[in-house]
Amino acid sequence: MAATSMIKGERAQVYALFAIVMLAGAFGNLSQTAVNAMMPGILGEFGVDVGLGQWLTTSYMLVLGVTVPVATFFSRRFSIRQHVFIALGFFCAGSLLDCIAVDFWMLLGGRVLQAVSTGLLMPLMQTIAMTKFPTDRRSTAMGIAGIAMGFAPNIGPTIGGAMIFSFGWRSFFYLLLAAVIVLAAATALCIAAEKPADGAAKLDAVSLMQSTLGFGGLLLAFSNASGFALTSPFIWVPLVLGILFLVLFVRRQNRVDDPLINMGIFKSRQFTSGFMALNFLHASFMGITLVIPLYIEGLCGGTSLDAGIVLLPGTLAALFLNPVAGALVDRIGIRPVVMVSGVLLAFGSIIMVFVDENTPLFVTMLFQAFRAFGVSGLMAPLISWSLADLPRSIVTDGSSFCIAVRQACASLGTSAMVYLITVVSPTAATPALAYQLAFAFSAVFAVLTFAYIVVRVK
Repeated sequence: MAATSMIKGERAQVYALFAIVMLAGAFGNLSQTAVNAMMPGILGEFGVDVGLGQWLTTSYMLVLGVTVPVATFFSRRFSIRQHVFIALGFFCAGSLLDCIAVDFWMLLGGRVLQAVSTGLLMPLMQTIAMTKFPTDRRSTAMGIAGIAMGFAPNIGPTIGGAMIFSFGWRSFFYLLLAAVIVLAAATALCIAAEKPADGAAKLDAVSLMQSTLGFGGLLLAFSNASGFALTSPFIWVPLVLGILFLVLFVRRQNRVDDPLINMGIFKSRQFTSGFMALNFLHASFMGITLVIPLYIEGLCGGTSLDAGIVLLPGTLAALFLNPVAGALVDRIGIRPVVMVSGVLLAFGSIIMVFVDENTPLFVTMLFQAFRAFGVSGLMAPLISWSLADLPRSIVTDGSSFCIAVRQACASLGTSAMVYLITVVSPTAATPALAYQLAFAFSAVFAVLTFAYIVVRVK
């Protein structure tokens, strides 16, 4: 790094850079889920119904998913300092809009800007972990990054609920705005100016359009699946178009001189194996944070506090086990870590299938803890292992494409579980059957994750 940073020493500068980007990414993921808990207050103030209000969360997921591939262009065209400033600028503007929003659409616009920022930051965070740290510290760094990827979105509803209860929903966005301003100041002081990798890089507009329509179509179709019949054009039209444009996108990347995503990432068997395992993992676990509250409150007669207590071990696991798992990979290798974690994930997911309305909450919490421990032990190790085999020049490509596809898989899993609950519940032979089927869907992908790890992760 250049010597213009106020922090002396290359290692200290890398740590400062990583901390800034990780915290910014954590705030982005926190914002993604915190709004769920604040939704009733927001809808009440602006007088909109739930159908329209859910776009505060759906749009965030859609925009994040379609923005992530653009991060590869940013990593070439701009220096890291410029990249971070641009991303923080989007987040600052979005938070300010949300603070002063006078109607729902202004609030939604702010959410879109925040999602753009998060989409630009997440691949950068993983790239820094894989290219700026020594080889024997990369998994540890990725494990720390797992706090932004796992802990922040899990704790989001808790923080959002506390903020709206104590100070009103706008207080959350004031907090985000203040935090981002601090991070921008830290960026100015701690991240040195340097030359971009390719200042003449050009953005291929056709690739961007195909990527946006492809990933956007899939995410929209999967999001709609929980609220429409499977024969609805609101599902199959964006689904077909999404698949079509993704096929066109992949073909184009192999033919143009400046691809948005370098598809050479799939020449690596290691990357491909980690990529597939992570997709199975996200299809399995992301929807659980929504299904468990539905199960606790809708079937067991519990409260939102009860649901939060059941999910608490998983939230804490993401804070502590992600860094621990990453450090263990650096010390003993990936296979022992992911094998143990895969067993925990599969076991916790399978036994969850047998819960019903009579299952004590502490037992459900224990089952969920097994699953959460497994997820936390798999996430960072699989990401770092898959990216480690890529040339440094295309690490961001691999990170970006993997994040975008994982978003789609997470959306698919969540929608499938919610669809099973809403469709089966009215005609189920027993009250618990619909929830058991949703948990069974999660268990299938958990077992697929473990089986794939056994065969492909060496």
